[in-house]
Amino acid sequence: MRILYCGDVMGRSGRDIVTAELPKLRERLALDFVLVNGENAAGGFGITPEICRLFYQQGADTVLLGNHSWDQRDIIAYIDGDQKLLRPLNYPRGTPGRGLAVFTLADGRKIMVTQLMGRLFMDPLDCPFQALDDALAAYRLGGNVQAIVVDIHAEATSEKMSIAHSADGRVSLVAGTHTHVPTADAQILPGGTAYITDVGMCGDYDSVIGIRKDIPIQRFRRKLPGERFTPAEGPATLCAVFVETDDRTGKARRIAPLRLGGRLAPRWPVEAAAE
Repeated sequence: MRILYCGDVMGRSGRDIVTAELPKLRERLALDFVLVNGENAAGGFGITPEICRLFYQQGADTVLLGNHSWDQRDIIAYIDGDQKLLRPLNYPRGTPGRGLAVFTLADGRKIMVTQLMGRLFMDPLDCPFQALDDALAAYRLGGNVQAIVVDIHAEATSEKMSIAHSADGRVSLVAGTHTHVPTADAQILPGGTAYITDVGMCGDYDSVIGIRKDIPIQRFRRKLPGERFTPAEGPATLCAVFVETDDRTGKARRIAPLRLGGRLAPRWPVEAAAE
């Protein structure tokens, strides 16, 4: 299975590059499944139903959220009716929405997708390790699903790595999101699970993690509240991770970062030549 995960989409700049490039990426990489992290897509804070539908229309098979899940109030009433929109699995019982879904491809193959949120320097949610163990009790690679993707939306790299090693051999991919900076550690772990600490942001990198840079600079310098954080709107870089799995075992054959446009150096999966 050929899978692409686009990292945190930040504001209008991020939305524009993702929606423009996704249809072409699906064709050029012969993708079977596309994930998008959309929790910053609406002005940097949350997502709206309209933006969800736009991502689906342009080629996303599922949209994942994170700590900004509820910033746009209309998503609370919407999320229960959207089977493809996922919030962190380890929110308390009774939280709207779902944190896990199984998708069936046109050829009958199945992929399970889930998202966890870390607890270090984040909201004190339920244990992400236990939540993942409980979820994996029902799904087995090479058995009732051909692939399993886990998003770990967390601040601390140590927590992301610990989740990945805990899940090694039981899932196809553990991909970190949230910090908005692509890491250089894409690898296949000893048990066959692909891993990257952070996929990176889809947004303007002439910024402070996607925010117009003058605003956080003044907050750091003065330690006073000031102008509301506003996404930078210059040319965006699309940051994603490409993974190919073995349908028989569900384990990763390869993992490669993908970067297009904007300020960051371009990267393309090894087997495909960029135009």
